[in-house]
Amino acid sequence: MMTAYRNGSELYMNQDLLAVIQDNLHTFSKGQKKIASFILESYDKAAFMTASRLGKRVGVSESTVVRFAAELGYDGYPDMQRSLQKMIRSRLTSIQRMEVANDRLGGQDLLSVVLQSDIEKIRQTLEELDRSGFEKAVEAIAAARKVYVIGVRSSAALSTFLTFYLNLILENVVEVSANTTSGIFERLLWVGDGDVVIGVSFPRYSSRTVRAMQFARDRGAVTVAITDSEASPLAPISQYTLRARSDMASFVDSLVAPLSLVNALLVAVSRKKGGLASTFQSLEKIWEEYGVYEKVPE
Repeated sequence: MMTAYRNGSELYMNQDLLAVIQDNLHTFSKGQKKIASFILESYDKAAFMTASRLGKRVGVSESTVVRFAAELGYDGYPDMQRSLQKMIRSRLTSIQRMEVANDRLGGQDLLSVVLQSDIEKIRQTLEELDRSGFEKAVEAIAAARKVYVIGVRSSAALSTFLTFYLNLILENVVEVSANTTSGIFERLLWVGDGDVVIGVSFPRYSSRTVRAMQFARDRGAVTVAITDSEASPLAPISQYTLRARSDMASFVDSLVAPLSLVNALLVAVSRKKGGLASTFQSLEKIWEEYGVYEKVPE
């Protein structure tokens, strides 16, 4: 009995589940050792198997799989599965992602599976979001001297979207985009007290974004993370962490829920600032004068 690991959910926020299984392999029963060995060898596949399917794969009963999760201190198998999924998402290569996705999807209706998964991620995000942290982040952004937005690789799409609309609401918004780490620091050269830096990153987490956020925090700026969980490397270096569930659809990152969170953030900041009617009246005149938008016949 591994009583030292009875609080599994808290433990694995800070400790690698695979390392714990490896270290305690000698304490498991014969059936549990089969489960442990499979997870250690094929964690990328095990993380997305049901308890029943995992049991059949290694030749043990479903109840043995459930007891194995309980032995590690989890509330149930789904709890352990979620912990394993969180751990591996930052480890998987693009090739592994494709293999996992193909294994998960099988012969199912691809369109329905992906869209239903996105719907579920939005629902989970709504249930789990820290409302107090969200409101405080909104207040900080609305009152900031300057707002910097950082997001690279797949997160660059969210960063660009957020910057575009923040520029319509606030006067001093800078999108920090560069192909090198040094280029990002150059864009953050004057960051400091009174500024807000928003970092956007989802698995696989960008080291450039993490380093930039550390730099901004050390310079005295308020740091706001838009990421997937408290296990994200952005969480411990951010004053406010806005969590949105993401998922991997093959090698593609599903960022539907994060985009929905960004939408909510933009609306909240615009309402906090207020007095935007005159701004958009001016914009409409500019857009009309320079033919920014194509007119669609009625």
